[in-house]
Amino acid sequence: MPYKEKDIEKKYFSIGEVSAMFKVAPSLIRFWETEFDIFKPQKNRRGNRQFTKEDIENFRLIYNLVKERGYTLQGAKEMLKVDRHKSKDKMELLDSLQKVRDFLVDLKKQME
Repeated sequence: MPYKEKDIEKKYFSIGEVSAMFKVAPSLIRFWETEFDIFKPQKNRRGNRQFTKEDIENFRLIYNLVKERGYTLQGAKEMLKVDRHKSKDKMELLDSLQKVRDFLVDLKKQME
């Protein structure tokens, strides 16, 4: 049986990696951690934050509400309390539509 290499998948991300993903300052991540109940990364023995994929998805949801859709922090908290799944579904729909749009723009460039 041939040897097949496993894809190595990262379990934890540092605050620097998360801030680079979203192009925000680490201080904003720490601030939102204190403001939102759904966003609580684990800390290691040294006290460094370790973000899981679920933490990153929760941060992405907060980022979408506050930075992209213009909610206030209080409005985003209420939206997450009332209907978190609806907000997540809308965010995923917008992401998929953006991917379709990017694909069509690339296709148009190739045809020219």
